[in-house]
Amino acid sequence: MQMSGAQVEAVADAAPRTVFVHLFEWSWEDVGAECEAVLGPQGYAAVQISPPQEHVVLPEAKFPWWQRYQPVSYQLESRSGDRTQLREMIRRCHAAGVAVYADAVINHMAGVEGGVGSAGTSFTKYDYPGLYSDRDFNTCRRNIDTYQDRDTVTQCELVGLADLNTASPQVQERIVNYLSDLVELGIDGFRIDAAKHMRAEELGEILTQLRSRVEEDPYIYQEVIDPGTEAITKTEFYDMGDVHEFEYGRIVSESFLGINDRAIAQLETLGESWGLMPADKAVVFIDNHDKQRGHGGGGNYLTHKDRELYELANVFMLAYPYGYPQVMSSYPFTDTEAGPPSTETGKTLPVFDDEGVTCGDRWVCEHRWDTIAPMVTWRNDADGTPLNHWWSNGADQIAFGRGDRGFVIINRNDQPLTQTFQTALPPGRYCNLLTEERCTEVLMVDDVGSLTAAVEGMGAIALSQVAIPNP
Repeated sequence: MQMSGAQVEAVADAAPRTVFVHLFEWSWEDVGAECEAVLGPQGYAAVQISPPQEHVVLPEAKFPWWQRYQPVSYQLESRSGDRTQLREMIRRCHAAGVAVYADAVINHMAGVEGGVGSAGTSFTKYDYPGLYSDRDFNTCRRNIDTYQDRDTVTQCELVGLADLNTASPQVQERIVNYLSDLVELGIDGFRIDAAKHMRAEELGEILTQLRSRVEEDPYIYQEVIDPGTEAITKTEFYDMGDVHEFEYGRIVSESFLGINDRAIAQLETLGESWGLMPADKAVVFIDNHDKQRGHGGGGNYLTHKDRELYELANVFMLAYPYGYPQVMSSYPFTDTEAGPPSTETGKTLPVFDDEGVTCGDRWVCEHRWDTIAPMVTWRNDADGTPLNHWWSNGADQIAFGRGDRGFVIINRNDQPLTQTFQTALPPGRYCNLLTEERCTEVLMVDDVGSLTAAVEGMGAIALSQVAIPNP
């Protein structure tokens, strides 16, 4: 899985790009700057942006994050910026070799009783002037109260949100108009929010119409939370595109947490045999914006608040050959409803300001961390190579290679690990990519591929042929 769109063909002859990042609630100006400063040079395939359409504005709730997921119209004016700023951001990202995926909220409209949206549109629930009226919504006007009945899940209201009748040709046409407008602006793909709450055949019809209308097929990945116990299953959505594999993050997190009888030594066979979807359909993550906040079905998920374990879990995800990894980039919060850093009037504060970059302060920026960003390069270089030379202590220390391109060691134990490992790396000197300063730790691989390494407690080492030190 790689970046899509004719706009980024200039990097097609470079190393494959195999990881994308969600810059949650970033402004369009900041996304463009980050594409130039970090995402392009570091080898990220794409950036997922927050929903770009007009949304509710809720000062009485202190401008919560979820106001972005309550559409008022399909005008491209949101908390992140306006249409002109969106177009310029896309241009800057493409010039840096980075595709842009938009979070597409098309299952529903705003669920609040009324108000004025971010582009100035006045609305009431079931009446969004110039776009939708009462007849365009499903007749089940109550909250979903069971996930064991298909019609309830797809026809009733998710937490009170006005549920669009996606069987209606008129509704389908207006959704397709919105998505095709974004493609014409240069958007390369879509995360289909709440895909599980639309009938698969109706979403399929919308996407078929979209693909018939645009020159470049957008990359599609769908939010379908499937714990294996509900009426709607992820397999129903494979024909339309890729699907978020929510169980992946739970399994990996629980393994690094050492709970529910899990340990990282068990992860050697992680994949379809564990009940996960085929690797070529799966978009995977350790956490996302919902799971950080305990939403989206619950479960145990590591987040940036569990820094040491979270770093190690991301090293594993980026090294292990399964799925299309999504790296999360967050802002700090204590209140799970809290919106991004902002002024009292709800204006989002910049990542880049006159004092420099505010990562590590008002923004977390996990995608820049010394244990995550270098692993993007590592994964790109290892693309297409098999897992080999798995080693474990049977519990909380593991190591494995990817063909002859790379080798990674993860020590989830508090105590240091010193061990000789068999690798497929060519003999020579290698830099540990996971150090604050480039190549401050050099390791030797001998003529038969043996490597002796000392790994600090709760630490990791990653070696790659892209980081061979000068003699």
